[in-house]
Amino acid sequence: MAIKILIVDDDPDIRDVLKLTLSEENYEILEACDGEAALKLVHSNQPDLILLDYQIPKVDGREVCRRIKKDLLLRHLPIIMVTGKGDINDKVGGIDAGADDYVVKPFEPKELMARIRMILRHTERDLEANPLTRLPGNVSILKELSKRLETKSLFAVCYLDLDKFKSYNDKYGFEHGDEVIRETARLLISVTKEFGNPDDFVGHIGGDDFVIVTTLDKTDLLCQKVILNFENLVPSFYNDKDRKNGYIFAFDRNGKEQKIPLISISIGVVTNEHRKITHVAQIGEIGAELKSYAKSLERSNYVKDQRKIVK
Repeated sequence: MAIKILIVDDDPDIRDVLKLTLSEENYEILEACDGEAALKLVHSNQPDLILLDYQIPKVDGREVCRRIKKDLLLRHLPIIMVTGKGDINDKVGGIDAGADDYVVKPFEPKELMARIRMILRHTERDLEANPLTRLPGNVSILKELSKRLETKSLFAVCYLDLDKFKSYNDKYGFEHGDEVIRETARLLISVTKEFGNPDDFVGHIGGDDFVIVTTLDKTDLLCQKVILNFENLVPSFYNDKDRKNGYIFAFDRNGKEQKIPLISISIGVVTNEHRKITHVAQIGEIGAELKSYAKSLERSNYVKDQRKIVK
C-alpha cells in the first residue's frame, strides 16, 4: 500500500514542485489549499504524513497542527511544517503547536526527501500502529506509562480485554472478528474523547487487548461508559438467531459443545492512589491480576485496585 502524503499550501506552484519532488518515491499525493480542507482530508483519507505550510487561509498551519495533535486518533500523525525563509517565529510556532519537523522555503528537494524518510521510519518504529485499529502499540504504550511514572502524578491505567472472543472468531471467522476489534477501538476512542481528558492515551496492546491511560477522577465514568456502550454494540456483531438466544454454540478443548455467552468486556484498573508504583512492569502485573478477576464476573465489568500497601 502506497504511503499517503498530504500537501497543504495555497500556492499551486509550490504544490506542483512538491508533487514533482515526491513522485520520485511513488508516494500517493493528496492536496489541500487551505486549513479547513486539510482537516477534512485528514479525517476522510488518513494520510501517513503532512507537509503543512504555516501561512494558509481559513485555518492557519499552526492551528491545523494543534487540532491534529489534540486528536487521540491522529496525534501520532507526523507533520512537517513548511515556513518562509528567516521566519523564526513561524518555526517556533510550528514546533510549539506539535510539528515534528520543519523545512524552509525555498527547500532543497534531496534534504526534504531525506527528512520525510527519516520521520516515516521513526513513526513506524515508535508507533507500531496496529494495522486494524491504527492505535499506538506496545512501544508507545511503554513510553506513555514511563512518562506518567516520571512525572510522579496520580494516574489510572485501564487494561481492557474482550471475553468469549475466541469462540466468536471460531464461529463467525476472522473477518468478522477483525471488525469487532475495529469497532471496539472506535468505541474506546469515542468514549475517551467525550468523557476523558485531552491528553488521555488509548493504545492497542494486540489482539483483543487495549489500554486507556487517564486520571483518577475520570476512571469510573470512563469505565462505566465503555461498558454501557459496548453492551449496546455487541448484539450488532451477531446474526438474528444468536442475538435472540443471547449465546452461540461452540466446542471446548475437550470437543464438547457448549453455550457461549455473547462477547463482553473486562477492565482492570491500576492506580497509584493507594500504593507506590515505581516501574512499568509493576503496572502490567497488577493489571493482569485485576483483569483476570474482572473476567470471572458476569458480563462486562471493571475492577479497580483498592489495596493499600503499608510501608
